Amino acid sequence: MIKLTIDRFEGSYAICESEDKSTISIPKYRLPLNCKEGDCLIQDDEGMYQMEAEATTIKEKRIRDKMSRLFE
Repeated sequence: MIKLTIDRFEGSYAICESEDKSTISIPKYRLPLNCKEGDCLIQDDEGMYQMEAEATTIKEKRIRDKMSRLFE
């Protein structure tokens, strides 16, 4: 199972970062319609990607905590 995070969108592709910090370009049509930068994804057996809401929430909280400590 491949786990990715959407870094940014470029044209019709999403540029994603894998757990090993490598990047991969994925056509937008293979992603959920409501995905956005920062969302965590997993690839299913058919090569499509599903959002991992819980992983995204955890990552967002970790980033907010870091930003809060940085600007205190």
